[in-house]
Amino acid sequence: MKKGDFLWLLSLLAVSAILLSPATHGAFIAMTKAHPYLMGFIKVAILATMGELLAIRIVVGKWVQPVGLFWRMVIWGFFGMAFAVAFPIFDAGVRGAIGAGLISDFGGSKLATAFFISTFMNLIFAPTFMGLHRITDTYIELCNGKAANLNKVSIHQVVEHIDWKILVSFVYLKTIPLFWIPAHTITFLLPPEYRVLMSAFLSIALGGILSFVKKKGQKA
Repeated sequence: MKKGDFLWLLSLLAVSAILLSPATHGAFIAMTKAHPYLMGFIKVAILATMGELLAIRIVVGKWVQPVGLFWRMVIWGFFGMAFAVAFPIFDAGVRGAIGAGLISDFGGSKLATAFFISTFMNLIFAPTFMGLHRITDTYIELCNGKAANLNKVSIHQVVEHIDWKILVSFVYLKTIPLFWIPAHTITFLLPPEYRVLMSAFLSIALGGILSFVKKKGQKA
């Protein structure tokens, strides 16, 4: 095991220890309820960035810092804040539709309710989020990770640089139905204070899965 592998695993264990330790678990829940935006920022910024680093590690075979790591982490944090409000919006919306008789919960099934919340969120919110994330990542790459270069890169350059075919045919049409809808069905079975955290952990899992697929394709 390389030093970078050890540090990454140590970081993941540290996060897990905070969640599992009786001494810190209560404080974590209280902070999440009292400051959902702040905690959403922190949780997703840390865990999703760890997922990005892991994905690069699997594909390249070593730990490499991507261009603009700090700004990527900040962007993830803001997305975490968006998750903090999007999750309850879709939860309440679907439950309201069930109450109005517009959607069936199959006799009060919690699994069915969670599935429909996940489905509507991933069909409505996820494509916008994923497209915006691809735009921000491309901006960071074209600006070489420096905010001072923002005025040197136009939105037209960013749009032309993005591989929209991969975004639509793979990210939208494959990861959403095959990974995110089933995964977030589990997420919406959890208490609300764990959902953004679960989503952040899922980003690590998906990053690892996609990296193995990409590495396998490169070998083939």
